[in-house]
Amino acid sequence: MAAPACLWLVFGFSPEEAAGEPGPGPGPWRLEAGPEGISRVWPAWSYVVVETGAGLEVRSAGLRRPLPGWAEALPSETHLVLRGAAAAVAWRREAALGAALQGEPAWSRPLPPEPPWRRPLPLLPGGFATPRPPFFTALPAGVRARRLVLGTEHALALGAAGEVFSWGGGRHGQLGHGQLEAELQPRLVEALAGVPMRAVAAGGWHSASVSEAGDLYMWGWNESGQLALPSKALAEERARDEDKGAGSTKLMPCQEQLAAQDAAFISIQAFPALLDLPQDLEVSMVSCGSRHTAVVTRGGELYTWGWGAIAL
Repeated sequence: MAAPACLWLVFGFSPEEAAGEPGPGPGPWRLEAGPEGISRVWPAWSYVVVETGAGLEVRSAGLRRPLPGWAEALPSETHLVLRGAAAAVAWRREAALGAALQGEPAWSRPLPPEPPWRRPLPLLPGGFATPRPPFFTALPAGVRARRLVLGTEHALALGAAGEVFSWGGGRHGQLGHGQLEAELQPRLVEALAGVPMRAVAAGGWHSASVSEAGDLYMWGWNESGQLALPSKALAEERARDEDKGAGSTKLMPCQEQLAAQDAAFISIQAFPALLDLPQDLEVSMVSCGSRHTAVVTRGGELYTWGWGAIAL
């Protein structure tokens, strides 16, 4: 059965460029779907796994290879976790991009039979998978997660009632508890209590959630403006660009204004902040990259912000 017709657009660093080869540029460029179409995409830095009507397929520079028998993927630059009907297995990146998945995997875990509506990776029965050692972590019995997302140093779980839990590294405020300490176990984000959430996302060191009403909440590191809050680094970059355009080496008025407004910049937002989108738009989906954020509104519009040194 063919996958639903869908157009996938790609922005930023391509797998070809990650491999040191000429690429299509910063984009947006179209991800080739083929006759089977593409229904889901799992990107890593130097390769991507796609789901077509014929099953999973791994793509990298000059490579397109099917992954028969697998239903979901969780890629990273060291390992690729694949989930099938009977097991979840981790393969080293080199094996995943080789001619075939051969030899012993780095990790495997048998899975019990599950209903068709099983929760998506990285969730597994009793816990969750990560695409690097130790590959599996148990969740406390009291955390009934229906979705889980992984950041660079932290994780978020969306509970059955729409509550949000966070744990892991907290030095950039990405846990949303109002402090910068780490949490070893899932902890309820109390600032969001009473506001049912429908989606969560975790980036490099920032986090986001979308309420059932379509409101967007963001917290964590804002070094590159990834929270859509005033960022000193972005303001300095724009000031430098303006100064270069003016051809002057002295302190320009834009920099004087930048220095005067220094206290208004937000480097770390340790509590969830409600973000005001243009025209009071309602959000349906959110995704966080290392230092950027993307949302899709209920009207189908795409908004991006944050680090754009490669492309947004």
